[in-house]
Amino acid sequence: MRFDYFARKRWNALAFGAALILVTLAAVTITEYNVVKGFTSIPEAIRWAVSNFYPNEKSLEKLPSIYDKLVETLLVSIASTTVAAVFGFVFAMMGSQAMGVGGALAFVSRSIATLFRNIDVAAWSMILLLSFGQNVLTGYFALFFGSFGFLTRAFMESIDEISSSSVEALRATGAGYLSVICQSVIPSVIPQLLNWILFMVETNIRHATIVGILTGTGIGFSFTLYYKNLNYNAAALVVIVIVGTILLIEWISNYVRRLIL
Repeated sequence: MRFDYFARKRWNALAFGAALILVTLAAVTITEYNVVKGFTSIPEAIRWAVSNFYPNEKSLEKLPSIYDKLVETLLVSIASTTVAAVFGFVFAMMGSQAMGVGGALAFVSRSIATLFRNIDVAAWSMILLLSFGQNVLTGYFALFFGSFGFLTRAFMESIDEISSSSVEALRATGAGYLSVICQSVIPSVIPQLLNWILFMVETNIRHATIVGILTGTGIGFSFTLYYKNLNYNAAALVVIVIVGTILLIEWISNYVRRLIL
């Protein structure tokens, strides 16, 4: 019986691998992608980048402008994350099984979280462009909606993992819903919630660059502007600033995690 189980698992794995290879070959054939040419062009691309894509003395004059756009990007990312965390916590409390809300309210809350979580930030940007145009507000709402869906689901799972004994004990003493939240739920899950918020801030700073390209705002717009004007030296400086900022934010985030967890 045990042999049959492992044999079936092995055949399933082989069948999946064969199907994946067939799909890959079909995709390469339909798109007319030249695999050999794609890999052999990598050295040439590296040579071009080394020869053209680097900051020079003239591009450093753009640094104050790049810095202003970077600050705008950081502020939008942090603001959208923190506001989304507040709304996400409220919806997570309504959808959590541990809180025992249940019924239509929990179903609606979970459905909204699932819907918002499965629409990518780039898709939100394109949808909102139709209503708000190319401005900071479009980028803010795109990051907010994406963060809201993710954080609601993450908060919901964190709340469901807490022990229900403390919640039941407080309810047995006649404590109200808000008292249970403040005295049991929040103290139990706040380290996990802060961890998810920090993770979302990191993610949104990365997403904000792509959103800025689509919405014409922030440091993403600076990169697009310089690149389209063939100012590759300034575009390279933007990339270096973005990478440095992401590494710094990640270091700060890890340091804060070590303090609170």
